Amino acid sequence: MFSLVLRTVSLSRTLWKLLTSYTFPIGPQLSANCLYVTDSRTGQSYNIKIHDGNYVDALDVAKIATLDWDGGKPVPRLLRILDHGFNFTACMKSSITHIDGQRGTLKYKGHSIQDLFHDRVYEEVMYLLIWGNFPSDKQKVSLRKSMAEAMVPHQVVVDVITAFPPKAETVTMVLAGLSAFLSSDTVMVATHHQQRPMFHGNLAEADAAIIRTIAYFASSIALVYCHKHGKSFAKPLEDKSLVQNILVMIGIDNNPQIEKVLTKLWILYADHEMTNSTAATLHAASTLNDPMSAIMAGLASGWGPLHGGAIDLAYEGFREIGSVENIPAFIDRVKAKKARLFGYGHRVYRTRDPRLGCIEQLIDENRAAVYGSPLLSIAMGIDKVATEDSYFTSRNLKANADLLGCFLYTALGFDTDMITVLICLSRVPGGLAHWRETLEKPIRLWRPQQIYEAPSAVNTSK
Repeated sequence: MFSLVLRTVSLSRTLWKLLTSYTFPIGPQLSANCLYVTDSRTGQSYNIKIHDGNYVDALDVAKIATLDWDGGKPVPRLLRILDHGFNFTACMKSSITHIDGQRGTLKYKGHSIQDLFHDRVYEEVMYLLIWGNFPSDKQKVSLRKSMAEAMVPHQVVVDVITAFPPKAETVTMVLAGLSAFLSSDTVMVATHHQQRPMFHGNLAEADAAIIRTIAYFASSIALVYCHKHGKSFAKPLEDKSLVQNILVMIGIDNNPQIEKVLTKLWILYADHEMTNSTAATLHAASTLNDPMSAIMAGLASGWGPLHGGAIDLAYEGFREIGSVENIPAFIDRVKAKKARLFGYGHRVYRTRDPRLGCIEQLIDENRAAVYGSPLLSIAMGIDKVATEDSYFTSRNLKANADLLGCFLYTALGFDTDMITVLICLSRVPGGLAHWRETLEKPIRLWRPQQIYEAPSAVNTSK
C-alpha cells in the first residue's frame, strides 16, 4: 500500500529512489550482518547493512520514511538520528589513528604507540602520520630545511605579538601570531578568492602548506615565549628537527635532557583520533579554507576547559591545595562532590590509557626534577591517592595522559601557561594528517542536522 501511494503522487525521481530503495515487503529473507527493522507506523520493513560488524550508514537509516499530508500534498518525512554531542556518531572514515578503548590500545598507521615510543623519535612519527611512511635521511633533510625557512617570522608577526602585554593569555597571543603569519602567506590567503579548491587534487601544494603551517605554529609559540620572558628570538637552524628548533628559538637549546623528553613525549600526543579539536579542525576545513585557518579553529577548541584547558584548571587546583598536608581534606571534598578533580578520567578508555606507561617511564627517568617541585609533590600525592583509593579506582578515575605529561613540562622548567600551546603544537601534525586525508575524498561541507523544538507560547497579555 505504501508503494502504491508513492506511485500516485508527483515526486521527483531522486526522492522516489530515496524513499523506496532498500524497502522490502513484510517478512523479508534476513541476510547476515544487518539490522532487520519494521516501521510500526507503516508496516514497512528494511534491511540495514551493518558494515565491518560495528556501524551502519546514516543514509540507510534515513531511507526509513513516512508521508505527511500538508494541504492535500504529500510531504516526505525522513527518519533522523538525535545524538547530543556526537557521542555515538562517526563523522568520517580514517586510516590514520586507531583507538580501542575497551582493550586500551592506540596505533598510528598500524604501529602500536609503545613500539613508536621506544623505537622512534617524534620527527619520524610526525612524518608517518602525515605521509604514511618513516622518512629517509634525504626526506628528513628536506623537511628540516623547508620548515626552518618558514619559521623565520615577518616583521608584522613580531609586531603583532609584541603589541600584547607580556602577561596576556598565551593562547590569544598565539592565535594573533598565526593570523599575522597567514596574512603574509599569499598562497593560503588566495584559497579564499578562488572558485576551484586549491588543495583538493593538488597534494604537492597541500604538502608545502602543511610544512608552513607547522612552522608558523612553532614560530608563533617561540615568539610568545620570548616576549613573555624578555628574551630575544633566535633564528631557527636548517639542520635541526622541529623539537630542536623550538628549543633553539626560545634560547634553551643544547639541553639534551629537555630535547630527549620532548622528542619522546610528543610521540604520545601526536594524534588521538577524532578528538573535539580534530573535529573542529576538519569542520572548518570542510568549507575549503586553508590549513592554517583550520588549525586555528582546532586551537580555539582545544583551549576550552573541558579539553586542553583542563590542564590549567588542574594546576590551579594544585596551587589552591597549597601543600601535601592539605591533600586529604581536598580528597574528602572531591568525594563529597564539593570539588572537582580536573585531569582525571577519560571518555574513550575503559581500561588503562596505553600512553601512561610511557609517560611514567619518562617521569621515572626525571624523578629528581619531578619530585623536587613543590607543586608537583602535591600533584603526585593526589595521583597516589587516585591510584589506590577505591572511590577513584572503582570509577576508573586515573590521571589522563595529558595531565601526567604536564608534570614533565613543569619539571623541565616550562611555565604552566605555555604547556597547553606546546601540547597543541605536538598535535598539529596529527590534525594536518587528517586534513590531508580529506583531500583525497569527495568534497563535502559538514552541515549537521538539528531536531527543532517549538518554543513555549509567549504570554503577551499585560
